[in-house]
Amino acid sequence: MPTLKVTDDSFEADVLKASKPVLVDFWAEWCGPCKQIGPALEQIADDYAEQLTVAKINIEDSPMTPSKLGVKGIPTLMLFKDGHMASMKVGAMPKQKIMEWLVESGAAKPAE
Repeated sequence: MPTLKVTDDSFEADVLKASKPVLVDFWAEWCGPCKQIGPALEQIADDYAEQLTVAKINIEDSPMTPSKLGVKGIPTLMLFKDGHMASMKVGAMPKQKIMEWLVESGAAKPAE
C-alpha cells in the first residue's frame, strides 16, 4: 500500500481517528533529507500495511498541523497511536533505524 497523502483538513480523520498506528512524515519538496528517506518509507508502507499506515504531510501545503504539533525541523517522523503522538524522531535515518524505532514503539512486529 503506498503512503497516504495527508493535509490539514484530513489529518484528524486519517491520523487521529485511525484504527491502527500511523507513522507521519512531515516533509517538503525542497528538503534533501526528506527525499532520502522517501523510498524507505514507501517500502515500510508496503511491507507493514497490515500493522500500520505511513502518511506524509507536506508542511508547505498544510502548515497548520505541523505548527500545532511543534514541528521545528524536517524530516520529522511522528508515530500516532489511538489518536495521540506516541513517539517522535527528527532527521533522516536509514530504513533499519526507522524499523527498529517502530518495533521498539510497538507499532510493528520485528521482521521474521
